[in-house]
Parts: sequence; structure tokens; C-alpha cells
Amino acid sequence: MLIDASDYSPVRLPPQRAAAAAGSAVAGVVPKQRIAVLSSYSRSLTNFRLELLRRLVEAGHSVLAVGPEQDEDVVRQLAAIGVEFVRSPMSRTGLNPLTDLATLWSYWRLLRSRQIDVVIPYTMKPIVYGGIAARLAGVKRRYFLVTGLGHVYSEAAGKRWVGRRIKQLSVLLYRLALKGAGGVFAYNRADSADIESCRLISDPRALTLVPGSGVDLDHYAFSSPPRGRPVFLLVARLLKDKGIGEYVEAARLVRQQFPEAEFRLLGQFDPSPAAISAETIDGWVKDGSLNYLGETTDVRPHLSDCSVFVLPSYYREGIPRSILEAMSTGRAIVTTDLPGCDETVVDGLNGYLVEPRNAKQLAEAMCRFLRAPSLITDMGLRSRELAQSKFDVHAVNKLLLERMALI
Repeated sequence: MLIDASDYSPVRLPPQRAAAAAGSAVAGVVPKQRIAVLSSYSRSLTNFRLELLRRLVEAGHSVLAVGPEQDEDVVRQLAAIGVEFVRSPMSRTGLNPLTDLATLWSYWRLLRSRQIDVVIPYTMKPIVYGGIAARLAGVKRRYFLVTGLGHVYSEAAGKRWVGRRIKQLSVLLYRLALKGAGGVFAYNRADSADIESCRLISDPRALTLVPGSGVDLDHYAFSSPPRGRPVFLLVARLLKDKGIGEYVEAARLVRQQFPEAEFRLLGQFDPSPAAISAETIDGWVKDGSLNYLGETTDVRPHLSDCSVFVLPSYYREGIPRSILEAMSTGRAIVTTDLPGCDETVVDGLNGYLVEPRNAKQLAEAMCRFLRAPSLITDMGLRSRELAQSKFDVHAVNKLLLERMALI
């Protein structure tokens, strides 16, 4: 699906906010705000939000980044750009209501004690519990980054009774959290449509569609694909719904025709019930299906060393940051024809879209590059061009901060 820049222009501001923004523009000064950015995974603050946090500091605001893990590398990187880190406990994958109430209480105490003016949560639990806590704490300016509504909003989940009940609860919680929001930012068209159809927000003018979290085109610089042995790379948390099992099955099919092809997997283990075990990974490595590269804090050398990037996810993604990074470095993409993933690929131009959970179709898409190796370079160039025109992180952050009236 080709992305038109006009799809991501901000919607009209609500009247009261338009007046406030106009007043700031006349004065030429945006008042300093105490801002809290809430995450469900501390490392995501530096992996995915570092440039946004940097822009907030450069705009003169006092910024607090909140995450559940005390990661000293994250603390160090944030401190280097003038952002304070605070740990707030959270179970990212659990459904224990007592644990979630503890998260809500922790957020409320933090927002009250720090006299926060603006709260910016992203991912479901920070949005739900951070949004409710912010309302209770009297934080008037609340902006929400919906980086993906998740599997519960997928068509497949809606076919099951349990899935429908969970979705009903999710809708209720989102409505409580998003009530009175100053802005809600959807990261793909499908999520934007669901936010409207499920009436998660009362004022549709608060909704803005943005092209994902963006990518730093300089940090993820273009490099020519390596010559010689073709290398496919999948970068993801080690979860079943990232399509890793299908990737392995497809790799076995491809190597029946092209035994020289190499398939690599990079990513961290996850505590989720949907996680892939270390024993399973070891088995795939031992039978020669793939090479497991472990995890890293810098994916760039691995992207530079691969021919084609693959993400066969059947998870309800926002717009996958891993794909954007691969596009920026000039890599052709193979991914699934699902919301979020499908917004990164123009089928046949910079890669191929395949059906989710379809290992045979995935294998065929990868074989096309092996039959016509020039596609690796040609489609990689198109990926870089799309990243430049649609997903520049600085343009995305400018859109966000203007919509929030923070610059």
C-alpha cells in the first residue's frame, strides 16, 4: 500500500486548543511544561523515543521518562540528553488486576508529586492506566500515542467468545483513559478506523494519523547490500506471533532450491506466554534452519550485513520500527499484508507482501530475490526512498509536537 503524505496531515484542532495554539504563536514562546512520557518497556524509551524526548528538551521543557525496568544503560542515555528516568512497576504481559491497580496507584502518586503538566503514554497499559491516573491526578493535557491496538482488535480475535469479551473490556478501559484527551495519535489506518468505530474517543477531532514513530535517516544510514551469499534477516522479540515459526518453515523450503541461502534471527527472549523458548531456538540452530544472533543494542551492523529484511508478523502492529530501520539502510522487505506492516511496502516496488501464517507464500517471496538477485539492490533503493519521503523521524516528531502545541 502506497502511503500518501496527505494521509498524515494533522486534523483541525478543537476550538479551545486552536485558540491556545494561536495565542502561543502570537507570543512566539511556548511556556515550559513538566512532561511525563510513560512506557511499558524502559529500553523502548531509547530505542524508539529518544529523538522525541530530545526534541522536547530542546523546546525547553522538563522531561521525565517512566518505565518499569531499572536499566542503567537507558538511564545513562536519557541523562545525556537531559531527561530524568523514573521507575514505575508494571507487569507488561500479566492480567493480574491487583498488579495493574498497583501500576495505576504508582502513576497517580508520581504525576501528583511531580506536578506534571503534560502526560504522553504509549502502548496499551501506559495508555490505559496512565490515562486514568492522569485524569485522577488533575493533569489537564493528555496525549496518547497508539502504537498498535493489538491482537484483541483483529478480525481473528473477534471470532472467539473470549476475544469478544476481552475486546469489550479493552474498549471500556480505553474510553475511560482517553476521555478528554488533548490528542490521540494512531500509527496506522486500521487502528485509526477502530478508534473511531469503537468510539474510543468522544471528539473525533482529537484523532491524528501519523506514519509510525519514524526513523532517523542519518543514524540508519544507507549501505549497499553485501555481495555473495544471500542473507535474510528477521529482527523481533522472540514471540510466536512475530511469525518466527513460519520464517523457519519457509527457510527450510527455500534451502531445498537454494542451499546457499542463509537465514538469521536477531532478538531477545520475552516473558510473554507467547514466547519462543531457548530450547526451540537451539533446536532450529542445530538442524541448520537458521543462525541465531542473540540480542543487541545496535542493529545497524546486522542490517548492513543482510541482503533482505523479513518480518512475517501476524501480530497487530503499529508500523514496525524494525522494518523502518531496514528500509532506511536500503534493504528490500518481505512482510505480511496486515495493518501496520502493509504500510511499509508497495508490493513489487520495495518488497513483497504475503499472507500471514503462510510459510509457502513467504518462501516463494524470498525465492524471487534468489532467482533475480538484482531485485535485492533495486528494491533496497526504493525502500530508502520511501523511508526518506514518508518516515523521517524529524518530520514525524514535528507533526506530533505541533499537534500537542509543545513547540
